[in-house]
Amino acid sequence: MTKAEPARIKTEAPREEPPRRSVWQLQDAKAKFSEVFRLARTEGPQIITRQGKDAVVMLSLEQYDQLVNRSRQPKSLMQFFQESPLVGLELEFERSKEMSRDIKL
Repeated sequence: MTKAEPARIKTEAPREEPPRRSVWQLQDAKAKFSEVFRLARTEGPQIITRQGKDAVVMLSLEQYDQLVNRSRQPKSLMQFFQESPLVGLELEFERSKEMSRDIKL
């Protein structure tokens, strides 16, 4: 006769919770502006609704700067190269003098 094995409990590593986002009705956000401001700086973006629909988000300046810097992309490939940190450096490139390799088609 075999002994019954104890039930194994599956444990998971604690999950890191995303920043707390609070949703505020406009009139509540106005009445508690200081609290909304503090939470935006300490807890993360605060959503303010108007007539039951998401209207605006209050977030810290640091989060705003990250958002703006990440989304800034050059308008064209030419602008990308013009704004490159390598502009003005003299780079010397030398082409290999080896013959190209044969490729079976």
